[in-house]
Amino acid sequence: MTEARMPIKVVQYGLGPIGCAAARAVLARERLQLVGAVDIDPQKIGRDAGEVLGVGRSLGIEVAATLQAALQQSPADVVLHTTGSFLDAVSGQLTEILALGLDVVSSTEELSYPWADHDQYAQQIDRAAVQAGRTVLGTGVNPGFLMDTLPLSLTAICLSARRIAVTRVIDASKRRGPFQTKIGAGMTVEQFNAEVRGGRMGHIGLRESAAMLCNSFGHSVDHYRETIEPVTAANDIERGSAPVRRGDVIGIHQTLSAVCAGTEFVTLTFHAALDAENEADRIEIDGEPPLQIDLRGTNGDIATVAILLNAIERVMAAPPGLKTMRDLPPVYCW
Repeated sequence: MTEARMPIKVVQYGLGPIGCAAARAVLARERLQLVGAVDIDPQKIGRDAGEVLGVGRSLGIEVAATLQAALQQSPADVVLHTTGSFLDAVSGQLTEILALGLDVVSSTEELSYPWADHDQYAQQIDRAAVQAGRTVLGTGVNPGFLMDTLPLSLTAICLSARRIAVTRVIDASKRRGPFQTKIGAGMTVEQFNAEVRGGRMGHIGLRESAAMLCNSFGHSVDHYRETIEPVTAANDIERGSAPVRRGDVIGIHQTLSAVCAGTEFVTLTFHAALDAENEADRIEIDGEPPLQIDLRGTNGDIATVAILLNAIERVMAAPPGLKTMRDLPPVYCW
Protein backbone atom coordinates (compact mmCIF):
# COMPACT_ATOMS: atom_id res chain seq x y z
CA MET A 1 0.00 0.00 0.00
CA THR A 2 1.42 3.37 -1.08
CA GLU A 3 1.85 5.84 1.76
CA ALA A 4 -0.11 9.04 1.22
CA ARG A 5 2.08 12.14 1.02
CA MET A 6 1.19 15.54 2.38
CA PRO A 7 0.83 18.16 -0.37
CA ILE A 8 3.72 20.57 -0.85
CA LYS A 9 2.70 24.04 0.31
CA VAL A 10 3.51 26.69 -2.31
CA VAL A 11 3.65 30.47 -2.22
CA GLN A 12 3.45 32.23 -5.58
CA TYR A 13 5.73 35.29 -5.49
CA GLY A 14 4.89 37.57 -8.43
CA LEU A 15 1.47 37.67 -10.09
CA GLY A 16 2.26 38.74 -13.61
CA PRO A 17 1.09 36.58 -16.55
CA ILE A 18 3.57 33.76 -15.86
CA GLY A 19 3.10 33.93 -12.10
CA CYS A 20 -0.69 33.74 -12.41
CA ALA A 21 -0.40 30.83 -14.86
CA ALA A 22 1.95 29.04 -12.43
CA ALA A 23 -0.44 29.58 -9.51
CA ARG A 24 -3.37 28.23 -11.52
CA ALA A 25 -1.27 25.18 -12.43
CA VAL A 26 -0.47 24.65 -8.73
CA LEU A 27 -4.20 24.62 -7.99
CA ALA A 28 -4.65 21.86 -10.57
CA ARG A 29 -2.00 19.57 -9.03
CA GLU A 30 -3.03 17.13 -6.34
CA ARG A 31 0.39 17.06 -4.70
CA LEU A 32 0.71 20.83 -4.54
CA GLN A 33 -1.24 23.29 -2.41
CA LEU A 34 -1.30 27.03 -3.01
CA VAL A 35 -1.12 28.70 0.41
CA GLY A 36 0.05 32.23 -0.39
CA ALA A 37 0.44 34.89 -3.07
CA VAL A 38 2.72 37.95 -3.10
CA ASP A 39 2.80 40.97 -5.40
CA ILE A 40 3.74 44.64 -5.15
CA ASP A 41 0.87 45.88 -7.33
CA PRO A 42 -1.47 47.93 -5.10
CA GLN A 43 -4.36 46.90 -7.38
CA LYS A 44 -3.81 43.25 -6.35
CA ILE A 45 -2.77 43.55 -2.68
CA GLY A 46 -5.57 42.67 -0.28
CA ARG A 47 -7.75 40.98 -2.91
CA ASP A 48 -8.55 37.27 -2.82
CA ALA A 49 -6.03 35.35 -4.91
CA GLY A 50 -8.82 33.49 -6.68
CA GLU A 51 -10.13 36.79 -8.05
CA VAL A 52 -6.66 37.91 -9.19
CA LEU A 53 -5.99 34.53 -10.81
CA GLY A 54 -9.37 34.52 -12.53
CA VAL A 55 -10.33 31.04 -11.35
CA GLY A 56 -13.95 31.96 -10.68
CA ARG A 57 -13.95 31.17 -6.97
CA SER A 58 -12.59 32.44 -3.69
CA LEU A 59 -9.46 30.73 -2.42
CA GLY A 60 -9.40 32.30 1.01
CA ILE A 61 -5.88 33.56 0.28
CA GLU A 62 -5.31 37.30 0.50
CA VAL A 63 -2.66 38.67 -1.88
CA ALA A 64 0.11 40.05 0.34
CA ALA A 65 2.59 42.85 -0.28
CA THR A 66 5.42 40.87 1.33
CA LEU A 67 6.35 37.24 1.80
CA GLN A 68 6.40 37.72 5.56
CA ALA A 69 2.78 38.86 5.44
CA ALA A 70 1.83 35.89 3.27
CA LEU A 71 3.42 33.46 5.73
CA GLN A 72 1.30 34.93 8.53
CA GLN A 73 -1.69 33.44 6.71
CA SER A 74 -0.11 29.98 6.35
CA PRO A 75 3.26 28.22 6.65
CA ALA A 76 4.82 27.08 3.37
CA ASP A 77 7.50 24.79 1.93
CA VAL A 78 8.57 26.41 -1.31
CA VAL A 79 8.26 29.66 -3.24
CA LEU A 80 7.66 29.93 -6.98
CA HIS A 81 9.42 33.20 -7.78
CA THR A 82 8.50 35.00 -11.02
CA THR A 83 9.22 38.71 -10.60
CA GLY A 84 12.07 39.67 -12.95
CA SER A 85 14.90 38.69 -15.26
CA PHE A 86 17.87 40.45 -13.64
CA LEU A 87 19.75 39.41 -10.50
CA ASP A 88 20.52 42.95 -9.38
CA ALA A 89 16.78 43.56 -9.10
CA VAL A 90 15.73 40.29 -7.43
CA SER A 91 18.70 39.09 -5.34
CA GLY A 92 17.24 40.77 -2.24
CA GLN A 93 13.95 38.94 -2.77
CA LEU A 94 15.76 35.61 -3.10
CA THR A 95 17.86 36.05 0.05
CA GLU A 96 14.73 37.13 1.96
CA ILE A 97 12.89 33.98 0.87
CA LEU A 98 15.82 31.82 1.98
CA ALA A 99 16.13 33.63 5.31
CA LEU A 100 12.48 32.83 5.97
CA GLY A 101 13.31 29.15 5.57
CA LEU A 102 11.83 28.29 2.17
CA ASP A 103 13.18 26.59 -0.95
CA VAL A 104 12.99 28.63 -4.17
CA VAL A 105 12.26 27.81 -7.80
CA SER A 106 12.71 31.01 -9.81
CA SER A 107 12.18 32.04 -13.42
CA THR A 108 14.88 34.75 -13.18
CA GLU A 109 16.92 34.18 -16.33
CA GLU A 110 20.24 35.41 -14.94
CA LEU A 111 19.89 32.95 -12.05
CA SER A 112 19.98 29.90 -14.36
CA TYR A 113 23.81 29.97 -14.48
CA PRO A 114 25.01 33.16 -12.78
CA TRP A 115 28.68 32.43 -12.05
CA ALA A 116 30.07 33.62 -15.38
CA ASP A 117 28.69 37.17 -15.33
CA HIS A 118 27.20 37.61 -11.86
CA ASP A 119 29.55 35.75 -9.54
CA GLN A 120 29.07 38.18 -6.66
CA TYR A 121 25.31 37.60 -6.61
CA ALA A 122 25.81 33.86 -7.12
CA GLN A 123 28.06 33.61 -4.08
CA GLN A 124 25.73 35.77 -1.99
CA ILE A 125 22.67 33.67 -2.84
CA ASP A 126 24.56 30.39 -2.39
CA ARG A 127 25.79 31.46 1.07
CA ALA A 128 22.28 32.48 2.09
CA ALA A 129 20.88 29.15 0.90
CA VAL A 130 23.51 27.08 2.69
CA GLN A 131 23.10 29.11 5.88
CA ALA A 132 19.32 28.58 5.75
CA GLY A 133 19.66 24.91 4.83
CA ARG A 134 17.56 25.56 1.72
CA THR A 135 17.91 25.21 -2.04
CA VAL A 136 17.39 27.71 -4.85
CA LEU A 137 17.15 27.07 -8.60
CA GLY A 138 16.79 29.33 -11.62
CA THR A 139 15.06 27.64 -14.55
CA GLY A 140 12.61 28.06 -17.41
CA VAL A 141 12.08 26.94 -20.96
CA ASN A 142 15.05 29.02 -22.08
CA PRO A 143 17.38 29.45 -20.29
CA GLY A 144 16.95 26.35 -18.20
CA PHE A 145 16.13 23.70 -20.78
CA LEU A 146 15.99 24.11 -24.57
CA MET A 147 19.35 25.80 -25.10
CA ASP A 148 21.35 24.23 -22.28
CA THR A 149 19.97 21.27 -20.29
CA LEU A 150 18.50 19.45 -23.30
CA PRO A 151 21.52 19.73 -25.64
CA LEU A 152 23.82 18.84 -22.75
CA SER A 153 21.77 15.70 -22.07
CA LEU A 154 21.80 14.75 -25.74
CA THR A 155 25.59 14.59 -25.76
CA ALA A 156 25.25 11.53 -23.50
CA ILE A 157 24.92 9.48 -26.69
CA CYS A 158 27.99 11.06 -28.32
CA LEU A 159 31.60 9.98 -27.91
CA SER A 160 32.67 13.58 -28.55
CA ALA A 161 31.11 17.00 -29.04
CA ARG A 162 33.09 19.56 -31.02
CA ARG A 163 30.38 22.19 -31.40
CA ILE A 164 26.79 22.78 -30.27
CA ALA A 165 24.28 24.99 -32.07
CA VAL A 166 20.69 25.64 -30.99
CA THR A 167 18.14 27.65 -32.98
CA ARG A 168 14.78 28.64 -31.55
CA VAL A 169 12.12 30.07 -33.89
CA ILE A 170 8.94 31.43 -32.31
CA ASP A 171 5.77 32.69 -33.99
CA ALA A 172 5.07 35.57 -31.62
CA SER A 173 1.55 35.98 -33.01
CA LYS A 174 0.59 33.03 -30.78
CA ARG A 175 2.10 34.57 -27.66
CA ARG A 176 0.77 37.06 -25.12
CA GLY A 177 0.97 40.81 -25.67
CA PRO A 178 3.80 41.43 -23.14
CA PHE A 179 6.01 38.96 -25.02
CA GLN A 180 5.32 40.73 -28.31
CA THR A 181 6.22 44.04 -26.71
CA LYS A 182 9.36 42.51 -25.22
CA ILE A 183 10.67 41.55 -28.69
CA GLY A 184 9.99 45.03 -30.08
CA ALA A 185 6.83 44.37 -32.12
CA GLY A 186 5.33 47.70 -33.14
CA MET A 187 8.51 49.75 -32.69
CA THR A 188 10.24 51.63 -35.46
CA VAL A 189 13.68 50.35 -36.40
CA GLU A 190 15.16 53.49 -34.85
CA GLN A 191 13.38 52.84 -31.56
CA PHE A 192 14.48 49.20 -31.59
CA ASN A 193 18.13 50.08 -32.20
CA ALA A 194 18.02 52.71 -29.46
CA GLU A 195 16.74 50.04 -27.03
CA VAL A 196 19.57 47.73 -28.10
CA ARG A 197 22.17 50.46 -27.51
CA GLY A 198 20.65 51.10 -24.08
CA GLY A 199 20.90 47.40 -23.19
CA ARG A 200 17.13 47.10 -22.89
CA MET A 201 16.39 44.93 -25.92
CA GLY A 202 17.26 41.30 -26.41
CA HIS A 203 16.46 37.88 -25.03
CA ILE A 204 17.92 37.39 -21.55
CA GLY A 205 19.68 34.12 -20.87
CA LEU A 206 21.65 33.24 -24.00
CA ARG A 207 24.92 34.03 -22.26
CA GLU A 208 23.95 31.95 -19.23
CA SER A 209 23.06 28.98 -21.45
CA ALA A 210 26.29 29.25 -23.41
CA ALA A 211 28.38 29.57 -20.25
CA MET A 212 26.79 26.47 -18.74
CA LEU A 213 27.48 24.41 -21.85
CA CYS A 214 31.09 25.58 -22.13
CA ASN A 215 31.75 25.01 -18.44
CA SER A 216 30.23 21.53 -18.60
CA PHE A 217 32.86 20.54 -21.17
CA GLY A 218 35.69 22.19 -19.25
CA HIS A 219 36.06 25.05 -21.74
CA SER A 220 36.89 28.62 -20.72
CA VAL A 221 35.16 31.30 -22.80
CA ASP A 222 37.63 33.60 -24.61
CA HIS A 223 34.86 35.99 -25.57
CA TYR A 224 31.30 36.18 -26.84
CA ARG A 225 30.08 37.38 -30.23
CA GLU A 226 26.54 38.71 -30.21
CA THR A 227 24.26 40.37 -32.73
CA ILE A 228 20.74 41.70 -32.10
CA GLU A 229 18.78 42.73 -35.19
CA PRO A 230 15.18 43.78 -35.83
CA VAL A 231 12.86 41.70 -37.98
CA THR A 232 10.70 44.08 -40.03
CA ALA A 233 7.24 43.81 -41.57
CA ALA A 234 6.95 43.37 -45.33
CA ASN A 235 3.33 44.56 -45.12
CA ASP A 236 0.98 46.21 -42.62
CA ILE A 237 -0.06 43.80 -39.85
CA GLU A 238 -3.24 44.38 -37.85
CA ARG A 239 -2.73 41.51 -35.41
CA GLY A 240 -0.47 41.46 -32.38
CA SER A 241 -0.43 43.73 -29.37
CA ALA A 242 -0.66 46.76 -31.69
CA PRO A 243 -0.97 47.35 -35.45
CA VAL A 244 2.38 47.29 -37.22
CA ARG A 245 3.13 49.32 -40.32
CA ARG A 246 5.18 48.08 -43.23
CA GLY A 247 8.88 48.54 -42.41
CA ASP A 248 8.35 48.61 -38.65
CA VAL A 249 9.58 45.95 -36.27
CA ILE A 250 7.73 42.64 -35.85
CA GLY A 251 10.38 40.83 -33.81
CA ILE A 252 13.98 40.07 -33.06
CA HIS A 253 16.80 37.96 -34.47
CA GLN A 254 19.56 37.44 -31.93
CA THR A 255 22.66 35.28 -32.14
CA LEU A 256 25.28 34.64 -29.46
CA SER A 257 28.42 32.57 -29.94
CA ALA A 258 30.87 31.51 -27.25
CA VAL A 259 34.45 31.33 -28.50
CA CYS A 260 36.66 28.84 -26.63
CA ALA A 261 40.36 28.36 -27.49
CA GLY A 262 39.82 30.43 -30.65
CA THR A 263 36.89 28.34 -31.91
CA GLU A 264 33.14 28.83 -31.69
CA PHE A 265 32.02 26.03 -29.40
CA VAL A 266 28.42 27.17 -28.80
CA THR A 267 26.13 29.17 -31.10
CA LEU A 268 22.64 30.08 -29.92
CA THR A 269 20.10 31.74 -32.20
CA PHE A 270 16.84 33.23 -30.98
CA HIS A 271 14.32 34.34 -33.63
CA ALA A 272 10.91 35.54 -32.48
CA ALA A 273 8.56 37.52 -34.72
CA LEU A 274 4.92 37.96 -35.63
CA ASP A 275 3.95 35.37 -38.26
CA ALA A 276 7.38 33.72 -38.11
CA GLU A 277 7.47 30.62 -40.32
CA ASN A 278 8.88 27.18 -39.52
CA GLU A 279 8.40 27.52 -35.78
CA ALA A 280 10.63 24.91 -34.11
CA ASP A 281 13.60 24.28 -31.87
CA ARG A 282 16.64 22.73 -33.58
CA ILE A 283 19.63 21.29 -31.76
CA GLU A 284 22.74 20.41 -33.78
CA ILE A 285 25.73 18.64 -32.27
CA ASP A 286 28.90 18.33 -34.29
CA GLY A 287 30.25 15.22 -32.67
CA GLU A 288 30.71 11.51 -32.98
CA PRO A 289 28.10 10.81 -34.17
CA PRO A 290 26.72 14.15 -35.41
CA LEU A 291 23.16 14.75 -34.23
CA GLN A 292 20.31 16.96 -35.36
CA ILE A 293 17.10 17.09 -33.32
CA ASP A 294 14.04 19.12 -34.33
CA LEU A 295 11.44 19.76 -31.65
CA ARG A 296 8.03 21.10 -32.64
CA GLY A 297 5.09 22.15 -30.52
CA THR A 298 6.92 23.94 -27.70
CA ASN A 299 4.66 26.54 -26.12
CA GLY A 300 6.96 28.96 -24.31
CA ASP A 301 4.49 30.07 -21.64
CA ILE A 302 3.19 26.58 -20.86
CA ALA A 303 6.72 25.15 -20.91
CA THR A 304 7.99 27.79 -18.47
CA VAL A 305 5.17 27.10 -16.03
CA ALA A 306 5.59 23.34 -16.41
CA ILE A 307 9.30 23.27 -15.70
CA LEU A 308 8.90 25.53 -12.66
CA LEU A 309 6.36 23.15 -11.16
CA ASN A 310 8.12 19.97 -12.25
CA ALA A 311 11.38 21.11 -10.63
CA ILE A 312 9.83 21.61 -7.18
CA GLU A 313 10.36 18.06 -5.88
CA ARG A 314 13.93 17.92 -7.22
CA VAL A 315 14.80 21.22 -5.56
CA MET A 316 13.30 20.20 -2.23
CA ALA A 317 15.30 16.95 -2.26
CA ALA A 318 18.59 18.60 -3.28
CA PRO A 319 21.37 19.60 -0.87
CA PRO A 320 21.29 23.24 0.30
CA GLY A 321 22.77 25.90 -1.94
CA LEU A 322 22.35 27.56 -5.34
CA LYS A 323 21.82 24.87 -7.97
CA THR A 324 21.45 24.68 -11.74
CA MET A 325 19.43 22.25 -13.83
CA ARG A 326 22.71 20.42 -14.46
CA ASP A 327 23.03 19.68 -10.74
CA LEU A 328 19.64 18.01 -10.38
CA PRO A 329 18.43 14.55 -11.39
CA PRO A 330 16.30 14.70 -14.58
CA VAL A 331 13.19 16.82 -14.17
CA TYR A 332 9.98 15.40 -15.58
CA CYS A 333 6.22 15.80 -15.34
CA TRP A 334 4.71 14.33 -12.18
